[in-house]
Amino acid sequence: MGWKAAQKLIRHWKVLRGDNVMITRGKDKGETGVIKRVIRSQNRVIVDGKNLVKKHIKQGQGHEGGIFTVEAPLHVSNVQVVDPVTGKPCKVGSRYLEDGTKVRVSRGLGASGSIIPRPEILKIRTTPRPTVAGPKDTTLDLVLERTYDAKTGKGMPEL
Repeated sequence: MGWKAAQKLIRHWKVLRGDNVMITRGKDKGETGVIKRVIRSQNRVIVDGKNLVKKHIKQGQGHEGGIFTVEAPLHVSNVQVVDPVTGKPCKVGSRYLEDGTKVRVSRGLGASGSIIPRPEILKIRTTPRPTVAGPKDTTLDLVLERTYDAKTGKGMPEL
């Protein structure tokens, strides 16, 4: 990728995997679907069951050939997040609640200004966190050991 193409990459993504979106341009215009995959290196998303194209695949070792229907990626500018209250496409903004948590809110004409919930699929970890300490993990007593005392200066290296 050249530097010109890298400049056009989206840095702060407003749409996430699992979001309910409406397609605003293309052959599936006006239809809604759930984002299946986000391709950040190309500014594209794959919507589940939308933008279907026929793909000719040559036969090889271990797989059959033929004509298959696959979901093609859409540019992120051609989809908009659906407002959970009105059901219409809206822009996405962010706001901080009173307790300090950052949430996504709907913006734009006809938007309700309601909170857009974070998709449930993002809360599920693909690989679970390890519950037992491994051979390279630091033990808890070494982590909690105090090696520096600010009042006496004990623990400072001699210069």
